[in-house]
Amino acid sequence: MSNTIEKVKCLIIGSGPAGYTAAIYAARANMYPVLYQGTQPGGQLTTTNEVENFPGYPDGVTGPEMMVQLQAQAQRFGTDVRDGWVTKVDFSGPVHKVWVNETKEIQAETIIISTGASAKYLGLESEQLYLKLGGGVSACAVCDGFFYRNQEVVIVGAGDSACEEAHYLSKLCKKVTMLVRSDKFRASKIMAERVQKTENIEILMNTETDEVLGDGQVVTGVRAKNRATGALTEINATGFFVAIGHKPNTDIFADYLTLDETGYIVNVAGSSKTNVPGVFVAGDAADHVYRQAITAAGTGCMAALDAERYIASIE
Repeated sequence: MSNTIEKVKCLIIGSGPAGYTAAIYAARANMYPVLYQGTQPGGQLTTTNEVENFPGYPDGVTGPEMMVQLQAQAQRFGTDVRDGWVTKVDFSGPVHKVWVNETKEIQAETIIISTGASAKYLGLESEQLYLKLGGGVSACAVCDGFFYRNQEVVIVGAGDSACEEAHYLSKLCKKVTMLVRSDKFRASKIMAERVQKTENIEILMNTETDEVLGDGQVVTGVRAKNRATGALTEINATGFFVAIGHKPNTDIFADYLTLDETGYIVNVAGSSKTNVPGVFVAGDAADHVYRQAITAAGTGCMAALDAERYIASIE
């Protein structure tokens, strides 16, 4: 362990729209923020080829390009953006302690957590290939459904989110095929009935994904397997949506912060405050409902303002 302890006024853990927006506001408030980008600099948006629903980009923008611009804007006002990730925290006392890469100790007056949440995928090699290529695999229908207008798509999942996203896609796509692994939905009755009554949604129960098919560049279909009979079926599709949940990146905070049953940080309603004074949360680490870049950016702004007011109150 390093014997050197660094003391900072505002430490931001994680990048993405939430972290960089918090950094912009904190830097402009002379809080001299230090931001560690984490294991995925720029967050989930760096895996998105086209972003067309973020205000201010009439012609759209790629996810990586937007993150480069947000980082540059944060640095313009003096944010110290660093590589590395937080491996341990101690919020038990009045001083918030954080260790980076298991060696460097930082003591911060305020901490803004913007570690996000990671979408769960099936783990198929073909799925990961087309996800990385940006060729038709997505975990966000609201983000990417627009690109599949009047096309046929497949969505995997059985919960409320899967039903909601399938219904959303049905308004854009010619046909939506929904794959449900068991013989019943996990979704609430009203959500299940909604997809069951939608004409252009075909639901295949007891069915799982065997392979995502494509031409090496884009998705062209899905091979599905009936779990009861073992029968294989090829479904024509240009898009493959995975809606089996998200995992918030919050494990290292579990001993100190209040988390809900799925691991999202619980914030005080109407604010970014957590149960620990001086520790704030922004973005998808606390948001299991909207999960959009614009809402993450908004909570990043809230966290920086809350942190600024906290510092003023203790000074």
